[in-house]
Amino acid sequence: MGYKRKKSENEGGEEPKPVEVEKEIKKRKGILPSMIKNKDKRSAVHAKLKQEKKLEKRKKVKARDAAEKRALELGEAPPKKETPKTIENTREEDETVWEAYDEELFAGNDADEFSAILKRESKPKILITTCRFNSSRGPAFIEELLSVIPNAQYYKRGTYDLKKIIEYANKKEFTSLIVVHTNRREPDALLIIGLPNGPTAHFKLSKLVLRKDIKNHGNPTSHEPELVLPNFTTRLGHRIGRLIRSLFPQEPNFRGRRVVTFHNQRDFIFFRHHRYIFETKETKHTDAKGKKTKDSKAETITEAKPIARLQECGPRFTLKLISLQHGTFDPRGGEYEWVHKPEMDTSRRRFFL
Repeated sequence: MGYKRKKSENEGGEEPKPVEVEKEIKKRKGILPSMIKNKDKRSAVHAKLKQEKKLEKRKKVKARDAAEKRALELGEAPPKKETPKTIENTREEDETVWEAYDEELFAGNDADEFSAILKRESKPKILITTCRFNSSRGPAFIEELLSVIPNAQYYKRGTYDLKKIIEYANKKEFTSLIVVHTNRREPDALLIIGLPNGPTAHFKLSKLVLRKDIKNHGNPTSHEPELVLPNFTTRLGHRIGRLIRSLFPQEPNFRGRRVVTFHNQRDFIFFRHHRYIFETKETKHTDAKGKKTKDSKAETITEAKPIARLQECGPRFTLKLISLQHGTFDPRGGEYEWVHKPEMDTSRRRFFL
């Protein structure tokens, strides 16, 4: 004798009926779909609620458009549009955001560590090395960095201490030192040291995509690139921007059409490397006055519009500032200008932007 188990309501693969779904929504009003144990009922209730939300949104858009149209017909001012709340427009005001007329900030530029390179009095010369325990993707990333940064040279780290490497770089008149740190076979940090006397910026590196992994990537040329650094508007951001600019020559070769971008947004720096080209594209459209009839055709007008096409050369990665230290790298007795704290991730202030 076998015991027959009683089948559940939706065990046989049958979809719940719309009437049952509406009853379920009314019955469970105020309860989240995730609290419903039955999978079929949960998915059906979730889909119904999603559809209702979509219809309500569409009704609001139609009502707003109708109100604007009515106001224009009556010659009145249309109702104000509500601006959506975003991370950018809900940030708190920061006193350190500099303005174009900030004389005190720009007066300090003449005496900082990067003034000689940015005034074109000397050319940047970059030394790139790794941490002691390198990974498989580390050399590939460094090879692509060498193609991005002009006048950059790679030296094997070996067992040398970082202080000895800094001394060697100062003797050879390098202007900056970049150390690529790796963890679990993946580059995860960048250390940029200004020579001879600092400062030292420690960045967390994430979301690295090498050139070979970018679809339809281009190969960069040896021309000196143009540099784009938007949104470095605070005093700290201004200083970091000047540190990044000191890695590149200040005389871009526009014939190469290379652009290196460090886009700062929400305290993250997004790195991109592109080539661009301008083309003229012909667009066809019918004349509004010309109407099609059985015997005649509407006139077509062709217009040539200039467009810009981009091709990514790679690599692609994201940086986040962890600390900015006075002088060269000294983890024990060094003085810090700025250090990232965990509570800054939830704050709405502009620390770095």
